[in-house]
Amino acid sequence: MAKLPPLREVIAAHGLRASKALGQNFLLDEQLLDRIAAIPGDLSGKTVFEVGPGPGGLTRALLRAGARVVAVERDERCLPALAELSAAFPGMLEVVSDDAMAVDAHALAGDGAHIVANLPYNVGTALTVGWLSADWMPWWASLTLMFQQEVAERIVAPSGDGHYGRLAVLAQWRAKARIAMKVHRSAFTPPPKVMSAVVHIEPVEAPEDVAFRTLEKLTAAAFGQRRKMLRQSLKGLPGALEALEVAGIDPQRRAETVSVAEFVAVARIMGTPATDRPKS
Repeated sequence: MAKLPPLREVIAAHGLRASKALGQNFLLDEQLLDRIAAIPGDLSGKTVFEVGPGPGGLTRALLRAGARVVAVERDERCLPALAELSAAFPGMLEVVSDDAMAVDAHALAGDGAHIVANLPYNVGTALTVGWLSADWMPWWASLTLMFQQEVAERIVAPSGDGHYGRLAVLAQWRAKARIAMKVHRSAFTPPPKVMSAVVHIEPVEAPEDVAFRTLEKLTAAAFGQRRKMLRQSLKGLPGALEALEVAGIDPQRRAETVSVAEFVAVARIMGTPATDRPKS
C-alpha cells in the first residue's frame, strides 16, 4: 500500500470543489472517518457498498479497515482521485461511474455487503427508503449512513416524538436503528448549514403475516394528515378503520401517538380475511 497524501492535497491537486447541485460536503478528518468506518464492526475481508465517495476520504478509511469497496460516483471530476486510491489499494476498490439512484446496488456488491456512505443530502432519504423496502431479509448486512441530523432523528424517533413519522416506522418495524455518532458541521468542507449524524441500521426478522405494501399504505394515509384523528385520516383506506377497532386502538388518536408495534398490528389485521379476524 502506497503512502497517501493528505486529503486536502488531493482535493487541491485535482481542483475539486464540493458541488451544491450534487449535495456534496467533503469530510477531511481522517480520525473521524476511521471512527465512522468502525461503526459496522470488523470489515476485514467484507464488501462495502459506498455512495458518493467524492475525493475518497471515507473510502480510504474503509480500505484501511480491510474492506473491499464498491463505490458509485456520478461526479466525473472525482474519478482521477479515486483512480489513484484504487492504485494504492490494488484489487480492493472498484469505482462505478454512474448515478446511485440508477444502479443495481445488490448486483454490484453482492449478498451480505455492508452499505456505508456519507450520503449526498439531495438523494439520501430516497436511497435509504429503497434499501429498507427490499425483500426481507435484505441482501445487505447493515446500513451506516450519514444524514442531516434532522433526518437521522426522523429514522430513530419513538412514537410521541415530534420527529416520529413514516420514516421511523419503515426503519423500525423490521430493523434496529440508532444514531451512532453526531458530526459537527465544522467537520465538513464546505460546512453545511446544519448538523449531521450517522445512523446505523441492522435488519431483524420481519413480523409474520404483515405485507410491506399494506404497512406503507397505512402509514402514508395516517401521517399524510398527521394533525387529524385516525378516524379522519384513515377513512379513505379500505379496511383500516375496521382493523383499528379489532386492534383496540382508539380512532380519536393521532398517528404520532401510534407505536410501530401498533401500526404492524393494524397492517396484519388489514391483510387478514374478515372471516378469520379475531372479534374485538
